[in-house]
Amino acid sequence: MHQTGLKSYWNTNVARHPGILRSVPQACGDALDVGCGDGLLARKLTGRAKRVTGIDKLRQMISRARELSGGHPGLTFIEGDFLTTGLPTAGYDFICSVATVHHMDFQAALIRMHELLRPGGTLVVVGLARETTPAEWAATITAAPIVRIAKVLRRANDPGGMPTADPQMSYGQARAEAQRLLPGMHYRRHVLRRYSLTWEKPAP
Repeated sequence: MHQTGLKSYWNTNVARHPGILRSVPQACGDALDVGCGDGLLARKLTGRAKRVTGIDKLRQMISRARELSGGHPGLTFIEGDFLTTGLPTAGYDFICSVATVHHMDFQAALIRMHELLRPGGTLVVVGLARETTPAEWAATITAAPIVRIAKVLRRANDPGGMPTADPQMSYGQARAEAQRLLPGMHYRRHVLRRYSLTWEKPAP
């Protein structure tokens, strides 16, 4: 089923939106949604930040986001590659990204987010990874019935046109690399086959 109008939808990415919104700093001025897709999360962020920017390299996604987001003052969408598009250094109080970093060079993406985040700002990354250890596989197998039930009960569906890619990094690799690049970051693996990284950039 495709999204129509401003009707919302639910899937295992949208399931992480409430936690992301809770992480937005109080009195947030500028927020950035990396890989914004059709702009669903960006629209939600307008209730927590004065100005919200969504960036996505797919023209059809940005066109859809703009089409659905009329009447949201302070909301801007940019078509472009996050790693190379000109964005203000240290220009955002909050940066988030959902199911996007596995489409990019992981290290380059986190370094770029680090550069764009203002001191004292918060970064939240929700990612996908693959299983490579017995413990990782055990967690996935244990959660599988919960995932299936949640999808049925919530009538999970996705808007059309979203790109897909298989993650190359394991959960352990993503956690270790993030810890190296973002000292003090908080890692959590979620039941619905996602992990999250939450990091606050130290103030000077």
